[in-house]
Amino acid sequence: MHPFLTEKKSEFQGVIDHLKKGLTQLRTGQASPSLVEDIPVSAYDSTMEIKGLASISTQDSKTLIIDPWDKGLLQAIEKAVRDADIGISPVADGGIIRIMMPQMTEENRVKLVKVMKERLEEARVGLRSVREHLRDAVMKMEKEKDLSEDEKFKLLDEVDKLTKEFTTEVENIGKKKEDEIMTI
Repeated sequence: MHPFLTEKKSEFQGVIDHLKKGLTQLRTGQASPSLVEDIPVSAYDSTMEIKGLASISTQDSKTLIIDPWDKGLLQAIEKAVRDADIGISPVADGGIIRIMMPQMTEENRVKLVKVMKERLEEARVGLRSVREHLRDAVMKMEKEKDLSEDEKFKLLDEVDKLTKEFTTEVENIGKKKEDEIMTI
């Protein structure tokens, strides 16, 4: 692989990492701290993620516990989780927030797969954007006489192969997540 592409491969990987992080927030019926840890909360005159304001744990496979370090933020965190519109209802219980994961219905699973497919498409668009950025850079390198015409075509071919490789990875991630969502 050309050194230029080796250096730029991290841009493709960034798209994949963003996709994986986004998909962990899709609930599959199991309680997982990743469902709520990145939800933004208005606190201390700024916006912070829940993971920076509270400890998040699972009580059992269907229950999440959010324990704010500052109990004054209880209502703000509860409101942020409710407003996140991820299909869960937080309940303030003393100094903690308890979230019972609702049973996944077939309708919910189908909706979740639809949301997942939208995120997959966003990732594919991101990969194409990185590809176009790299293609423009290669064209510029050739224009500035840093590459010969043959090297340009070879490099453009490698960019397309790399894009295809990462697009296949997106598809595989999507199939795995869809199986996870649809499994009862």
